[in-house]
Amino acid sequence: MSVNSFGRVLRFSTWGESHGPAIGAVVDGCPPGLHLSEADVQPFLDKRRPGTSRFTTQRQEPDQVRILSGVFEGRTTGTPISLMIDNVDQRSKDYSDIATGYRPGHADFAYDAKYGHRDWRGGGRSSARETASRVAAGAVARLVVPEVTIRAYVVEIGGDAVDRANFDEGQIDANPFFCPDVAAAARWEALVDEARKAGSSVGAVIECVASGVPAGWGAPLYAKLDAELAAACMSINAVKGVEIGDGFGATRLRGEQNADEMRGGGMFLANHSGGIAGGISTGQDVVVRVAFKPTSSILTPVRTVDRDGLETEISTKGRHDPCVGIRGAPVVEAMMALVLADQKLLHRAQCG
Repeated sequence: MSVNSFGRVLRFSTWGESHGPAIGAVVDGCPPGLHLSEADVQPFLDKRRPGTSRFTTQRQEPDQVRILSGVFEGRTTGTPISLMIDNVDQRSKDYSDIATGYRPGHADFAYDAKYGHRDWRGGGRSSARETASRVAAGAVARLVVPEVTIRAYVVEIGGDAVDRANFDEGQIDANPFFCPDVAAAARWEALVDEARKAGSSVGAVIECVASGVPAGWGAPLYAKLDAELAAACMSINAVKGVEIGDGFGATRLRGEQNADEMRGGGMFLANHSGGIAGGISTGQDVVVRVAFKPTSSILTPVRTVDRDGLETEISTKGRHDPCVGIRGAPVVEAMMALVLADQKLLHRAQCG
């Protein structure tokens, strides 16, 4: 049974651990003949890369990707594409104190309960380091859906949300928070700094919009586009909630308010549904919001138990993101690309 793979036609598997020699992904089902090189993948990894500001982990990983297979003379061959990223700045000794103790909120206890053995060096597979593999795979998926533009940004940190009236797409890459509101970004500097200096962490909400998705991708029941997106985003480390369109906000509307009324030519007057109706894309922007919990690895001591069930207190040394959601924006973009590419190929297989 494979539990390290995702997708149906375009299927990817990730491998490796946070403190192992390398991590990577294998992308299978990619159409042949697409132009692909490391230069097509690297810019997306650079956006997710750690150590780029004081608001992220100071682990210094260049995240240089190597394509090991599936490409010849600059084009995809239709065979599995293997992508590898070396780990070069591990400090496993920082985690020796948690070898027998469980970090509350992390996967330590659950891993032991399932496998009876776990890699405590940075959390192994449960570390957010795994998401670099997803970003690399997502760069390949983008080549399958060139008609689609995908953009993710942070809309809330620590309960402080952006002002939609101040939305400026040009600001997203101009600050370390992927924030479209310059005033919110300024507030978040103090908020995240305070959490970092206190040895704590804060959560975040990321919004991702895919424009150019044609009507018709998805399926009515067991391959719903929104269900696939929800599953893809929920599989990201530290994610605890996913909304499509208005999401939970739709429950506070009446039926006539929530209806995305239409006019001649298939024009919609609203997009409460997030570009998906009955599991199938409508041609509008596909909108998903993803909630990231506060980072579980914190310096603030918290109560826990060890492997023998004895009560103790634990704090996590090492280099951690005070807000893991900040670097989640490129990861959500990658999962959006992977789902849309898979759904495009599924649609083509059935409908031509």
